[in-house]
Amino acid sequence: MPNTAVRHSNNFKKLQAQLRGSVGKAIGDYAMIADGDRVMVCLSGGKDSYTLLDVLVSLQRSAPIRFDLIAVNLDQKQPGFPAHVLPEYLTGLGVPFHIIEQNTYSVVKRVIPDGKTMCGLCSRLRRGALYRYAAENGITKIALGHHRDDIVETLFLNMFFGGRLKAMPPKLLSEDRRHIVIRPLAYVAERTIARYATAREFPIIPCTLCGSQTNMQRLVVKNMLRDWEEKFPGRIESIFSGICNASASQLADPTLFDFAGLETLRKEALRGEMPSGDTFLGGMPLGELLREETPLGVVALRTEPHPVNSRFAAPASTAATAIPEALAPNLL
Repeated sequence: MPNTAVRHSNNFKKLQAQLRGSVGKAIGDYAMIADGDRVMVCLSGGKDSYTLLDVLVSLQRSAPIRFDLIAVNLDQKQPGFPAHVLPEYLTGLGVPFHIIEQNTYSVVKRVIPDGKTMCGLCSRLRRGALYRYAAENGITKIALGHHRDDIVETLFLNMFFGGRLKAMPPKLLSEDRRHIVIRPLAYVAERTIARYATAREFPIIPCTLCGSQTNMQRLVVKNMLRDWEEKFPGRIESIFSGICNASASQLADPTLFDFAGLETLRKEALRGEMPSGDTFLGGMPLGELLREETPLGVVALRTEPHPVNSRFAAPASTAATAIPEALAPNLL
């Protein structure tokens, strides 16, 4: 357990308040947790999942709604894995928990050649085990410890290696529509989590299966973003804000925006049949479309942001997609 003096220092209290505020805002912005939910917190033993559980336990005490938490760890039978660490920690914390024992390590080592990235297969096996447990135990939300930097890294991985403009959503419906995955740390920078984990002295379990693989493209992207942040402070925050404020009309995907319908809209305007500001075109409010298409003085139909868009805005202080298997992020 963490040093008592550290926990009661002013700096720690400010850090804790900042973290609680960011997590609470993300939960509210994306309606992540509802009254009566059973939330499964996937705990790997890393700093991110420890922090996620710690903050959710804290918020649970003061939340205006009631929800249950259960911490779940998948023991993948990696050689040298300290199986006693998490049960001892969770028992001391007083949080209900369950350890799933499944030897995915031997499967990954048998299937993946030496030197190749193991994360894709490992993630699929782990996801299957967790989804299965959730389905069998009445879990309504599956909480993962991905943070803001993970989301930004995934954006670039998808663009560089998958040719798609995709990141990690703060809230996701699984492909079979049976599970909702949430990422309450979506607004939190990794450095904030690192500081918090150090102050709380979590019993960190290092990843010996995939985290030590130095040839991962995710590590390359992480280093690229770190270099950018050092040269241009605030760049990661700015990129994340862009993810939260996408404009379909300014991209080039005809499945997201009705470009063919622009001619019809133009003719209606010429006939004086301009629709109201609440009319949507290709999923976007017309008012927003006009503001973007005519930036040089044309009066927009709406002066306030549409609520459908504004509720996805990132906080001022700072939303699992498929990417090539070799680049798949660690789900925990």
